Amino acid sequence: MKILIVAAHPDDEVLGMGGTILRHSKLKDIVKIVYLATGISSRQKYDDEIKSKKLSELNKNRIKKLQNDAKKATKILKVKDISFYDFPDNELDSVPLLKIVKVIENEIKKFKPDIVYTNHFGDLNIDHRTTYNATLTACRPLNNKIKKLISFEVPSSTEWNYPQSFNPNYFINIEKEVNSKIKSFKMFKSEIRTFPHPRSSLNLKIIAQKWGSVSGFKFAEAFELIRQVDI
Repeated sequence: MKILIVAAHPDDEVLGMGGTILRHSKLKDIVKIVYLATGISSRQKYDDEIKSKKLSELNKNRIKKLQNDAKKATKILKVKDISFYDFPDNELDSVPLLKIVKVIENEIKKFKPDIVYTNHFGDLNIDHRTTYNATLTACRPLNNKIKKLISFEVPSSTEWNYPQSFNPNYFINIEKEVNSKIKSFKMFKSEIRTFPHPRSSLNLKIIAQKWGSVSGFKFAEAFELIRQVDI
């Protein structure tokens, strides 16, 4: 099978479904990951002392570093095919949705996936919500043969939105993959936090245990199945 993952930012896919990605790889599925936003630009502090040229160069270096981290992380998950787009971080809602849809449609046309995973529509992060809306539009059942459209959670976004709307109905056993997921996330050195922050290694394991207890496994990842089509 061909698996397409459309993520708003580098690290979203590892946080939400790193174990599942590795499982797909072990099953010899062909996996491609697409990152829409840079994940950096809006986080930079615009101090008066920093000239715009220096700021631009600093952001370029940080974006490059994050992309290199993503390559290291996905290598652990045995994924080689990844694409980076440069939509503005935390400002995807400022981009005409059609422009983002066209990018995803083009990826679908070239890759021809059987399953598409993307961010959840109820996340606190605006980029995640926009990514979901664009992916849903691009996956409308017209000229493609996508069998499943699935959304994943991202710790520190999905559970921080109230009222919470993530209602998982699809679970994947990652008992053999959970340690590789955590190892993969550790490649994103700028994103790692200490417990009890959601983006901590310990919390990722706790989340996997939580969903495992819900679904009868030691460790699991949870998803919301948006649409399934039997072809």
